Amino acid sequence: MSTDRSTAPDVSIVVPIYNEVDNLPDLVERIAAAMAGQALSFELLAVDDGSSDGSRARLRELAAGRPWLRPVLLARNYGQSSALQAGFDRVRGRYVVTLDADLQNEPGDIPLLLERLENDPEVDMVSGWRKDRQDAELSRKLPSRIANRLISRATGVHLHDYGCALKAYRRPIIDRIRLYGELHRFIPSLAREAGARITEVPVRHHARTRGVSKYGIDRTFRVILDLILIVFFMRYRQRPLHAFGGLGLWLTAPGLLILGWLLLQKLLGEDIGGRPLLLVGAMLVLMGAQLIAAGLIGELLIRVYHEAGGAPQFHATELRPDDEPQQASAPVPPAPTATNKIA
Repeated sequence: MSTDRSTAPDVSIVVPIYNEVDNLPDLVERIAAAMAGQALSFELLAVDDGSSDGSRARLRELAAGRPWLRPVLLARNYGQSSALQAGFDRVRGRYVVTLDADLQNEPGDIPLLLERLENDPEVDMVSGWRKDRQDAELSRKLPSRIANRLISRATGVHLHDYGCALKAYRRPIIDRIRLYGELHRFIPSLAREAGARITEVPVRHHARTRGVSKYGIDRTFRVILDLILIVFFMRYRQRPLHAFGGLGLWLTAPGLLILGWLLLQKLLGEDIGGRPLLLVGAMLVLMGAQLIAAGLIGELLIRVYHEAGGAPQFHATELRPDDEPQQASAPVPPAPTATNKIA
């Protein structure tokens, strides 16, 4: 197992860290032990997200004499999505593994996920499923179950456990997604949008023994707002007029019917000036027109974005006789070479 920094490893393990100083020594040792029996070389990118408990100093100590440990120190606390993206920007391996630093995920399960990727070319992402969760608090279990069902139903990516941080990916999938805000909760949905075929395997889960949980029941409400964003992103990113314009038509149609009815009554000699229905009809038409205009502006922005060389509109694999699969993307430049699967 090579640990030379100058040689690209087979596996990049990304761990976001925030105030986990007591867990870091065990975390590093258990990851090393899990990978010791593997033929695959690895690196550990420990991304400190502005910790204030001495985690940064502890990472520096642990990195001494461990060439495979690469601490990444963020200037301040940016959030888990930004910490993960900072790690993703620096990975070098052909496989990428993520897990939390609180040791509730079992580092010993990493080889299980990697084995699935190694042996099944039809899988691009393996998501852990904490089938036997050890959280004692109902405030964490119940919101998690509700969120898992809601996200699966809304996005069409059906997983038992969206919240499990222990996941493994083929590198091209990671290269195609960008995390910001709090989109780390929706990585499977983003991976599916990037062309990944996803599977789920049961993994072990432990109760927290050191440190303090950073999650609360208020997270459930933020998940709902983020879910609206991700559903819009998945369904209407390429066609915003269908989203805004469709809603605009639903408002405009009854508004026009109301105004037409009132016009007919006016022609028949009735006074419609003081009727509230006139105001309702006018407001519906105005709101509908504004939404349609917003959709048109969105279409113009999407056109400018793609013509200026933004993210590819699709990912595709070109199969050539007597040759390796060649990755092609549009627009140029192409995405990194990879076999693309559609979930």
